[in-house]
Amino acid sequence: MFLLLPFDSLVVNLLGISLTVLFTLLLVFIIVPAIFGVSFGIRKVYMKTLLKIFQWATLRIERGAKEKNHPLYKPYVNGIIAKEPTSLEEEIKEIRRSGSGKALDTPEFELSDIFYFCRKGIETIMDDEVTKRFSAEELESWNLLSRTNYNFQYISLRLTVLWGLGMLIRYCFLLPLRIALAFTGISLLVIGTTVVGYLPNGRCKEFLSKHVHLMCYRICVRALTAIITYHDRENRPRNGGICVANHTSPIDVIILASDGYYAMVGQIHGGLMGVIQRAMVKACPHVWFERSEVRDRHLVAKRLTEHVQDKSKLPILIFPEGTCINNTSVMMFKKGSFEIGATVYPVAIKYDPQFGDAFWNSSKYGMVTYLLRMMTSWAIVCSVWYLPPMTRQPEEDAVQFANRVKSAIARQGGLVDLLWDGGLKREKVKDTFKEEQQKLYSKMIVGNHEDRSRS
Repeated sequence: MFLLLPFDSLVVNLLGISLTVLFTLLLVFIIVPAIFGVSFGIRKVYMKTLLKIFQWATLRIERGAKEKNHPLYKPYVNGIIAKEPTSLEEEIKEIRRSGSGKALDTPEFELSDIFYFCRKGIETIMDDEVTKRFSAEELESWNLLSRTNYNFQYISLRLTVLWGLGMLIRYCFLLPLRIALAFTGISLLVIGTTVVGYLPNGRCKEFLSKHVHLMCYRICVRALTAIITYHDRENRPRNGGICVANHTSPIDVIILASDGYYAMVGQIHGGLMGVIQRAMVKACPHVWFERSEVRDRHLVAKRLTEHVQDKSKLPILIFPEGTCINNTSVMMFKKGSFEIGATVYPVAIKYDPQFGDAFWNSSKYGMVTYLLRMMTSWAIVCSVWYLPPMTRQPEEDAVQFANRVKSAIARQGGLVDLLWDGGLKREKVKDTFKEEQQKLYSKMIVGNHEDRSRS
């Protein structure tokens, strides 16, 4: 037993030295740069190295599949069915012309009109443009994450060893490192905002609160190895305005808050999230709602209006889609944020799925599972565009203003602009959508009948 003591003490000493070296490296290369908002460029070198490895692995898979005559699966990036942006009236006119040779305005109703609705129904079943927005975006190339590519099979020993080595790096090195950084960032956020909250209101408190938030969010960003490129920073949101952005993931908040100072809006939670919310609101005027208050749209609008009318208060950060979309499109914006009358600062966020999928499918994964998937990915790479501020025009209603802002975000981020409500993720199609198609067809038939009566 006594012979083991020197060995035990040696192991303890080596473990202590290793932890000291690790903490020093974290402090010097990650935490301190995060505090001052600087970067040594290590993450960009890491990203470029990964890209070269991905390219080699993808070429090796394609060559191996060709040698073994295995067909390669290619995702349908633009959809399975080619669709032309035509109206209901134009398509029915084409069906009637090709079927009976009669003009559109000859009969009031033709049996062939049914084929238009049958075809639309089958197209929707085969290539549903809504449902596929709530699943992970498919990749054409392989990024050594087996969960992201259908083509990965045993190709060669070298490729398999490379995949296994990558898994060891992600789970045995990157994951513990990222957990340590996330714990550091969250702990500093809770402690820092709590301490700042005891200071009297004034410029000093505002200055310290801003830098505590920025420092902690930047540490959390590094916990995900996030590589973010910000564009047009002169358009960043200002006090008294509302910042609206497309929504892909819960980390959208820290992506934006690591480059700006915002007042958050959200529902009060329990557990760890509740502890963080209570600490944050002491140092910054965030707008938290009780569960019963969130259902009262007028109460929410009133609270937001009171906030933006005070031009000294921080811009509010809102995600009007109300749910996470897989970063291929932008879905309907809820009109509540656009009824207030404040200046809106649109922001487009686009993630690069090559290094890791940032989309949170909340109906499939819980928060813990999602964070584990994020922290075992290679990195989170994204671009953020700050668009020029927009205001509601006199002739616009809230819905039209929301659609104009949504279109600008989709256009800048290279996303598909959809009119569908993101609530379809969990709910059935509303009757109003069905009635809208019925009204269009009815208007076409009745309109033709009225035109003939006049003539």
